Amino acid sequence: MKIAVTYENGNIFQHFGRTENFKVYDVENNQVVSSEVMGSNGTGHGALAGLLAEHGIDVLICGGIGGGAQAALAQAGVELVAGAQGDADQAVEAYLKGELVSTGANCDHHHGEDHSCGDHGCGDHGCGHHDEDHSCGEGCGSGCGGGCGSQPAITGRNVGKTCRAHYRGTFNDGTQFDSSYDRGEPLEFVCGAGQMIRGFDAAVAEMEVGQVVDVHLMPEEAYGMPDPNAVLTFEITQLPGSENLTVGQQVYLSNQYGQPFPVKVTAKDDVHITLDANHEMAGKELNFRIELVEVK
Repeated sequence: MKIAVTYENGNIFQHFGRTENFKVYDVENNQVVSSEVMGSNGTGHGALAGLLAEHGIDVLICGGIGGGAQAALAQAGVELVAGAQGDADQAVEAYLKGELVSTGANCDHHHGEDHSCGDHGCGDHGCGHHDEDHSCGEGCGSGCGGGCGSQPAITGRNVGKTCRAHYRGTFNDGTQFDSSYDRGEPLEFVCGAGQMIRGFDAAVAEMEVGQVVDVHLMPEEAYGMPDPNAVLTFEITQLPGSENLTVGQQVYLSNQYGQPFPVKVTAKDDVHITLDANHEMAGKELNFRIELVEVK
């Protein structure tokens, strides 16, 4: 079985007709055995259904989708799971466990790529402690780079190729937030496939092996600007376990599909707790020194 997910920066892209990439998962015995990112070639709603059928896709997981596209997918024999959001890999895992339910056609002409978390709750999993460091880690590949909107495709000699690069990331005051040099291993990624934040991808797209460049990225080229709709306030009684949380702590909530997403406690009193689901790098200017080590 093959599962395709509308894909951008590790997450489920929220508008089927505008997606530039799909992440395709090969599944055997209900387990993912391999995955790859493929481009949509700029095709629109109807043609995208044909593209998926041509590649033998059995299931599509996406965010927003209109009735016309849903009909085209049904005609192409592709099962649709719509209304999903968050991490693409986690969505596929949830689907394979039978925990991902489609909302059907949910996109009209007012639909945008709004990643607000207004409908998210702790779900059945309650509020779990989360101690991981949300630094850029995997080369800043896990954010909603470029503000999560539809942008022109990145072009360059290295687009579509597997690249290995060393990098050091700093804030404007010179503080280092991440470095592949410190880990002793270059980062490997497919340039332009949405695995990296947009500004990083764009910088590598035209580099030559051995070249070192310094780039300064505005928030729109990195993790976007903070979304006020992603700041959530609940009554403590609504979130089992939240009475033990403290301001500044990072925890996981789970959405209506059981998919976890990280939030940070920003305020708390005897009755209410406020959680921020924005990426911690949202709104920040970032600086990178990038050294291209290899292009495959």
